[in-house]
Amino acid sequence: MSEAASAQAVRATVGDSEFDRDTAPTRRAPGVYDVDLSAGWTVFGALNGGYLLAVLGRALGDALPHGDPFTISAHYLSASRPGPAVVRTDVVRTGRTLSTGQASLFQYDDEGQEVERIRVLASYGDLDALPDDVRTAAEPPVFPPTEHCFGPEDGPPPPASDTSTIAERLMLKLDPATLGWALGAPSGKGEMRSWFGLADGRDPDPFALLLAVDALPPTAFEIGLSGWVPTVELTVHVRCRPAPGPLRVSVTTRNLAGGFLEEDAEVWDSADRLVAQSRQLARVKLG
Repeated sequence: MSEAASAQAVRATVGDSEFDRDTAPTRRAPGVYDVDLSAGWTVFGALNGGYLLAVLGRALGDALPHGDPFTISAHYLSASRPGPAVVRTDVVRTGRTLSTGQASLFQYDDEGQEVERIRVLASYGDLDALPDDVRTAAEPPVFPPTEHCFGPEDGPPPPASDTSTIAERLMLKLDPATLGWALGAPSGKGEMRSWFGLADGRDPDPFALLLAVDALPPTAFEIGLSGWVPTVELTVHVRCRPAPGPLRVSVTTRNLAGGFLEEDAEVWDSADRLVAQSRQLARVKLG
């Protein structure tokens, strides 16, 4: 296949959703992909870590013989900026049920030097081939229906200096029990729960799950902290392909120490199935 045909083959998987367009890789050569990181997925002016993970995840889904992420771990090495970037992938191992690969995202700094922004190691498979043998003690989070939850549109307009744009592209309806921070009365508990979807109505798929685990306001807000909470490392386990409809996301933090906290996320689909789990380590601003 020619390089032009290869690039077209990758683009052909892109749907009409803004999320699909903004995470689409264009294959330049085997294992090399050009991407255009969209400013539409920023939080406090920084690109969201889940959005960036979906970009690398889609490139690996094209590079590996299996298309669905089962487990994917990313280390965020430096802050990514909106604009051009290159993803380079390597196939580590291929098998009948799982394939493992790694990917790195690069951009140029102000001096014209190439800088690695993110490094990922992941195993991919076929979610539709998994047996239906669920045995779990996990239970879906219980919180009010969407009409009794609250999103950014239910609050006052953000200040002109707020450069966050991701909220415009998401359907987030947060559990009122985890919204004390928005009223100036954080509970002190490291909990955040919300309904999640894409604002344009696109149904969730495995790559949208990579975004969902990192899309809620930080649990640090409900602990009583404020400001940007940058991700250091994020690992996501995708357990099954989500059913159509909104997702429920629950995020908890049990330990804040030395300026770092963990966030453990569970994502449940409309069929009450646990479709994704994640853990991330993030830095927080103290004082």
